[in-house]
Amino acid sequence: MGILDGKRILVTGVLTDASIAFHVARVAQQEGATVVLTGFGRISLVQRIAQRLPDPPPVLELDVTDEGQLASLASRAREHVDGLDGVVHSIGNAPQSALGGNFLHTPWEDVAAALHTSTYSLKALAVAALPLMSAGGAVVGLDFDARVAWPGYDWMGVAKAGLESCARYLARDLGPRGIRVNLVSAGPLRTMAARSIPGFGDFQGLWEKRAPLGWNLSDPEPAARGCVALLSDWFPATSGEIVHVDGGAHAIGG
Repeated sequence: MGILDGKRILVTGVLTDASIAFHVARVAQQEGATVVLTGFGRISLVQRIAQRLPDPPPVLELDVTDEGQLASLASRAREHVDGLDGVVHSIGNAPQSALGGNFLHTPWEDVAAALHTSTYSLKALAVAALPLMSAGGAVVGLDFDARVAWPGYDWMGVAKAGLESCARYLARDLGPRGIRVNLVSAGPLRTMAARSIPGFGDFQGLWEKRAPLGWNLSDPEPAARGCVALLSDWFPATSGEIVHVDGGAHAIGG
């Protein structure tokens, strides 16, 4: 028996088999979960990537900025599972003008797009999944350390800081329903999302130098395991928390 045996988990954000979300889905299945994926835009690509999982799961279309798709998520998911025990939020996007050192000149409409997709979507996804979580469960989001300003990260850093605050308020409001809300703050990884950040290479080496446990930029397994642990029943009284999975780099000054 695995730590997610019998649990039903919705995983968003699978783009390639290098995505953290892909490895969360893989480890979740290995630990006994039934998984449903969501994808945005290139659904056929996500469906092809899903075939690389141990048990290829169904893929639902979900644009987290589309109220209609959010409203229909529960009924569409019910075609595959009779409820949910966990939801993984692995969604973030910002227009190029909001990244790469353009912080002072990014127009509001691009900032708003970044915040809508990367911050507000955590609340929107959790609320959309609520009808399927009558027995409680866990919401786990993927974060990146928002305590400091990073080169090139700009408004996405602001969005992640908002994500952290959003998770705390969700933990407050969903706790009475038996739903825990936590984030995993992973060290940098060579994913498609990371490659889209100008200047990513300027600071990724910091983790390799600072992490007491070491950090492999090509290995999403530790972050995936952290997410799966939080989805399990082994953290029954933990909510509103940010769990760092970065080899300990966040604790070391530079």
